[in-house]
Amino acid sequence: MYLKPALSASALALALSLTAVSAQARDIVMGLIPAENNEEVVQKFEPMRQHLEKKLGVKVKVFTATDYAGVIEAMKKKRVDIAWFGPLSYYLAEQEAGAEAFAVGIREGSSSHTYKSLIIAHCDSGIKSIKDLKGKSVAFVDPASTSGGLVPTYMVKKETGMMPQDFFGKFTYAGSHDAAQLAVKNKTVDAAADNDITYEKMLANGLISKETNCVIKESDPLPGSPLAYRGDLPADMKAKIRDAILTAHKDIKVTGYGNLSHYVAVSPEDYQIIRDMVKELGLQKKDLLK
Repeated sequence: MYLKPALSASALALALSLTAVSAQARDIVMGLIPAENNEEVVQKFEPMRQHLEKKLGVKVKVFTATDYAGVIEAMKKKRVDIAWFGPLSYYLAEQEAGAEAFAVGIREGSSSHTYKSLIIAHCDSGIKSIKDLKGKSVAFVDPASTSGGLVPTYMVKKETGMMPQDFFGKFTYAGSHDAAQLAVKNKTVDAAADNDITYEKMLANGLISKETNCVIKESDPLPGSPLAYRGDLPADMKAKIRDAILTAHKDIKVTGYGNLSHYVAVSPEDYQIIRDMVKELGLQKKDLLK
């Protein structure tokens, strides 16, 4: 009489055990925002992907999207486990998907993970300041970009008392930092937002020059672009991921956004300046996830 329930319980236990093993062994998906050309971003992170795969003992796949919002949405739907974000897109992923920042890259020759937002104009345009951009054609990068969206918006508002869409004559989004720089070089726009990482890289690669793309304004230092994982990942998996990233420089030449020497630990608290800036500008989710 009691045999059938006992077998059912055993079958249930086995099924739960197999489910746990399957969940533990499933692929890890790493999301990358399209700050630059998607193929280039994927290529830059490939050594780190391979390193993670080796250290975690599971397949690590890469997910990209056509805009920043796509990576945030993928993490929200649990299709992405780890992601590289900019500070603002991290803040949004924190709000939307429970993301937790845990590591950030240090550029070679530096002891700080900070970087700066820049506003660039074509050197022969006569544009020397933000106030010279009144009525001009200007491209930012993406509403969810820190150095290509939030911070230049903050700089324009602070200097002119107006939001970019009201101050500029034509306001567009280029989609990536390198596209914004090329739009200035080719005189498609009068000016654009970028950051010092992409600017220096494009100068070094000869894609732009200091005779075509001139910096007219730079921001104060900003916290670096973090790696973040979903807050609901198992604690042991978080620890393995964090350890693999923070010690990667001992095993490989680390790669990521910019020329990096190693990664250091960060926490969500390190990004309070971004939360404060969003609040001060009165920006809503609908303004940042377009």
